[in-house]
Amino acid sequence: MLPVTEHFVSINGEGPHAGEAALFIRFRGCDLCCSYCDTRWSCTNDAPAEMMSVNDLSALAHNTGITNITLTGGEPLLQRELPELCAALMRGGHRVEIETNGSMPIKELAGAKLRPVFTMDYKLPSSGCEDSMLTENFDHLGIHDTVKFVAGDREDLSRSLEIINKFSLCGKCHIYISPVFGRIDPREIVEFLIENKLNGVRLQLQLHKFIWPPETRGV
Repeated sequence: MLPVTEHFVSINGEGPHAGEAALFIRFRGCDLCCSYCDTRWSCTNDAPAEMMSVNDLSALAHNTGITNITLTGGEPLLQRELPELCAALMRGGHRVEIETNGSMPIKELAGAKLRPVFTMDYKLPSSGCEDSMLTENFDHLGIHDTVKFVAGDREDLSRSLEIINKFSLCGKCHIYISPVFGRIDPREIVEFLIENKLNGVRLQLQLHKFIWPPETRGV
């Protein structure tokens, strides 16, 4: 059984499928505590949750009629039944995306016959969690996966450039740099991309925070 704190249909607010309808399934619990976390309410082990089986969630996905499914949290890779759930959803014809914080190994799922897509964070200094990053995860990313950097200041931007270059991420996967909402002007990221000729790296703004009030849940 998997602890689900919420599920809802909305649009993808970020990533290669931004703007497309998606079913979001959010799980309880996280191993990190980022300074800018906007789902802290779902990260504790005692957060209110509905216990749902793989069959329950497969039926939910089927009944929505929505192809894109985003598994998020918290940290979804903490759930032992996640590989079984991913396989069941993909057998049902769904595109499955896992939003992971970069601290948990993705090797098993990345090598699965029915493989989900990963949107993986690399936590920059202002998050307070960079020491938890598993850089070996970069070896298991492909062209449909995404590395997301959330930047709160100029130091974060400089560190993102170091990581992009060190691990030769350009051409390996999608790369996005997002602002910590309300902490850095997105124009500063645009200037950074241009100054450093970061071809293939994109500024990403969270669409849902512009469509609805930033603290709104279930969107």
